[in-house]
Amino acid sequence: MAKTILVSSEGKYGIEAGVEVLRGGAARLDVIEAAIRPVEIAPECRSVGLGGWPNLTGAAELDASIMDGRTLHSGSVGALSGFRHPISVARQVMERLPHVLLVGAGAARFATEIGAEPGPTDDQAAAVALARQGWETWLTAHVPAEVRADWPDVPLIEWARQSADPETAHGTTIALVKDAAGEIGCGVSTCGWAYKYPGRLGDSPIIGAGVYADSRYGAAGCTGMGELTIRTGTARAVVLYMKMGLSVEAACREALADLRAAERRFKGGVTIHAIDAAGQPCVLSVGRFTDTVRWYFWTEGMPAFEERQTLVAGW
Repeated sequence: MAKTILVSSEGKYGIEAGVEVLRGGAARLDVIEAAIRPVEIAPECRSVGLGGWPNLTGAAELDASIMDGRTLHSGSVGALSGFRHPISVARQVMERLPHVLLVGAGAARFATEIGAEPGPTDDQAAAVALARQGWETWLTAHVPAEVRADWPDVPLIEWARQSADPETAHGTTIALVKDAAGEIGCGVSTCGWAYKYPGRLGDSPIIGAGVYADSRYGAAGCTGMGELTIRTGTARAVVLYMKMGLSVEAACREALADLRAAERRFKGGVTIHAIDAAGQPCVLSVGRFTDTVRWYFWTEGMPAFEERQTLVAGW
């Protein structure tokens, strides 16, 4: 049962740490945290963490989830503000509460109760400032000066629709792990859609849409337009297709067929990341940016992790 880790493109900031602890025999959930936590504080990363793109009001609202494929226990947080490591808060939701998903003020209250690390900290100040500068530039380009004068105390619906731009409406970090015991887990963390309507949740904290794991069959996680994968239950679908006997690649392509059936109001794309029960990987992209999507993979026997390019499909 070869140990395996697959991370999405933003996972490049944490793959080395994930491989190190997996080599050392750490269990799946510990590996997931080890691989995702560095991404959440990486100063270069604009799509994850407090230095990621804020919502329309300029506030960072973070989403994360984690799932144990052996027990199917899961934990998620959505629209969490003020804490460095949403993935760790999500794990504690799974381990310490009778719930799966906490959002907003409730998620922040729970994070405070468990002593989660607050943020942003001094070492994140430059990243937060850069993200805010990007937000201000976007506002200047899209919102008339007379409206900006009263921002954000104006109706935001029109501007949320303007933010549906594939140049910004993407970005998530995913980790899929098979540990030494042959058990599988998955985790995801994101700041979500850039300049989103306040309170928007994408697929990342939604178990079955953005992430799913079952050690008997495999795991899957999605990046891109989360509204689509929520509507089609993409991550769960991939695992179910593997349960039905499809290979990991065939399962991803079948889930893509489900996505194609959904009417799309906005441009953009989806990338499906998956491993089967044996740890065999597949990453399949559809829509924008498919020629540049990379992912990172390591399995026992490889001297080092590898950067790989996604398989490309069309709508």
